[in-house]
Amino acid sequence: MPAAFLPTRSAGLEQLRAALPRLGDYARDRGFDRPDVPTTSRLSPYLQRRLVTEEEVVAAIGVALPWPRAEKFVQEVAWRTYWKGSLEHQPAAWLRYRDALAALRLAPPAGYAEAMAGQTGIEGFDEWARQLVETGWLHNHARMWFASIWIFTLRLPWELGADFFLRHLLDGDAASNTLSWRWVAGLHTPGKTYLARAANIALHTDGRFSPRGLATEAVALTEPPLPRAATPWIEPPRAPASGPVGLWIHPGDLCAEQVSLGEPAPTAVFAAWPESLAGAEGWSEAVTAFGQGALADGAGRAAEALGAPLEVTRGSDLGTAAGIWAQTRGLRTVVALRPATGPWTEVGRTIERALAGVGVTLAWRQRAWDTRLYPHASRGFFPFWTAAKAVIQPG
Repeated sequence: MPAAFLPTRSAGLEQLRAALPRLGDYARDRGFDRPDVPTTSRLSPYLQRRLVTEEEVVAAIGVALPWPRAEKFVQEVAWRTYWKGSLEHQPAAWLRYRDALAALRLAPPAGYAEAMAGQTGIEGFDEWARQLVETGWLHNHARMWFASIWIFTLRLPWELGADFFLRHLLDGDAASNTLSWRWVAGLHTPGKTYLARAANIALHTDGRFSPRGLATEAVALTEPPLPRAATPWIEPPRAPASGPVGLWIHPGDLCAEQVSLGEPAPTAVFAAWPESLAGAEGWSEAVTAFGQGALADGAGRAAEALGAPLEVTRGSDLGTAAGIWAQTRGLRTVVALRPATGPWTEVGRTIERALAGVGVTLAWRQRAWDTRLYPHASRGFFPFWTAAKAVIQPG
């Protein structure tokens, strides 16, 4: 099992340095779940909150390895961007998931509690359920096996499984998680499912697990067609902001000091942890602690880079808190890095409305990485990868 993840950028950069020597063998080793031998980078908690950015990881591996050996891992990093871009094109998939989840939470089906507790009697599955709760992390292959067994063997609603992951994964990401579960179920790519097989599990766990009684077929789930795809938000051309300017930091992007925020520069930094959101989402103590620690780390670095005072707070009404902060500082504009579709987008809308109510404009900024790549995520991954590779391949 992985060592504890520390919620800081320095820990993420150290993890990147430690992972680089083995990433040349990523294509060969990535499918194997070995408790004592790392076969993946274990960078995902840092990438998810952008304590370390996708661009940094791609640049580092491009220096460390020739492209033929680096490409498979770079492709894996690109998957995270693809999922985010895909959900930007189709935010209705997120909203439909949330609506279904709200109803299911009111009347969960038989077997749901046993599955979460790791008490199904299915070898491997029960251990992964316990590992998820205890460590906040699962190997990617184990996540796929788990989701397939949840849906096709236990016949539980995929939305509850996706929610179980988001409650406990330190790298829980609205886009990657929601759309990966939809993919296993045959919804993301209609008709294309993923079936967990005992022989595959035994092979890729070196014989640790060989579960019996798994479903022998995976009939794709169906749903009404999603609405017509949307056009992803892209930052419009900037004009100088009305000053004074503040910066709102959120846990969706914690390297704000790397981004050109425009002129004039922010003179105050605000970071707030939403107690009400954390409670409503049911985030575990570990997820909450990691998020709070990461937020403090990212906000502290941004404030130091700007030479600006920092206010870090927790509460249930972030909109009101943000408005009071902006008024106290005499701000006319607040800038923020726009989060991808998910809970932080919802928080952002709340803060945007509250700031508008006190005469302050919230100006969204977007990373160049997202601006370049999100528009290509309107179809499947491999058309996206063709476009992405042209942008990010060295030389």
